[in-house]
Amino acid sequence: MRYRLYLCFFFLCSSTFAQQFDDTNAIEVSILRGNVMAHSPELYHLITGHPEGVMISFSKKTHGKEAWQSLYNFPDYGGYFLYQDFKNEILGKNYAIGAHYNFYFLDRKLMFKIGQGVAMTTHPYDKDNNSKNRAFGSKYMGNTNFMLNFKQDHIVDGFGIDAGFFLTHFSNGRFKSPNSGINTYGIHLGIHYDFEKKPQYKIADSTALSMKFTEPIKYNIVLRYGFNESPVIGSGQKPFYHLGCYADKRINRKSALQVGFDFFATTSIKEYIRFRSIAYPEDHIDADTDYKRVGFFIGHELFINKISIETQLGYYVYRPFEEDAPIYDRLGMKYYWTKNFYSGLGVKTHGFLAEALEFGIGIRI
Repeated sequence: MRYRLYLCFFFLCSSTFAQQFDDTNAIEVSILRGNVMAHSPELYHLITGHPEGVMISFSKKTHGKEAWQSLYNFPDYGGYFLYQDFKNEILGKNYAIGAHYNFYFLDRKLMFKIGQGVAMTTHPYDKDNNSKNRAFGSKYMGNTNFMLNFKQDHIVDGFGIDAGFFLTHFSNGRFKSPNSGINTYGIHLGIHYDFEKKPQYKIADSTALSMKFTEPIKYNIVLRYGFNESPVIGSGQKPFYHLGCYADKRINRKSALQVGFDFFATTSIKEYIRFRSIAYPEDHIDADTDYKRVGFFIGHELFINKISIETQLGYYVYRPFEEDAPIYDRLGMKYYWTKNFYSGLGVKTHGFLAEALEFGIGIRI
């Protein structure tokens, strides 16, 4: 009987200890105020006020239940709702929902938030009723957010405050023209509440984390596809096929460096070349100019459990039709279904001007 009591006590303590490090819940409400970034001449007439907004974030706070959480200093993950009023009757108001990660630094006093989601605008481009809106060519689009916060938790019970800087981006990836997109930047002030008491954190085995992480060079083939429209409004969506071949090398448990080539077959450019050759004969553009492009790029991949965040910077080494800038960049997110197979979503841009919203599938061997 005594041994049974000891056994029950042991399992009860083990269960209680494990529950101490389960994910907990938090909510944050932030007020935003800032400015529109004038990254294109098409936006100058749209900058008439200081955009304001509200972001509400629901977060799961990690405490070390899984080993990767300790490696990243116990980040938060969850969903957000964003409302933004651009203080301009042409741009109207935007609403967005999506997912986010919060990463912590400086004894958890400094927080970096990255969010990605979908948005809806109240005032999209319309050739009859809203022809001056060259930012939003469609009612629905993508939304990306970055925030850098100074944060203080548990000032009064579970309540805390945070303040810092933000950048929001809205664009449909030129799925439909026009699409110069909108970037706003500014400051924000927020209040947050942790539903559980001041947390404990389970520190992973420091010996295991400090062990050198080694992995051979991996080779990737990824097909990115989707639809976009040329700069000519009303020209219609055309398919594109972007093939990437590259090598990556893990430099530690978190990061890998990439180097490789992209092949771009963007059929909307083919239609645009034909249009330019007819509409602007003074430019001497041959209608048979090759629309395909080849780019060389370097990149970085940040691994977070089964998710990774990918950033790439490229230069066109073959580009007969020189309409866009010679340098391009890509920001994307990938999900690894297995260690060799992944899918992803990314935005390819030239500076702040989006060209394509890319859906991708790839293998890493």
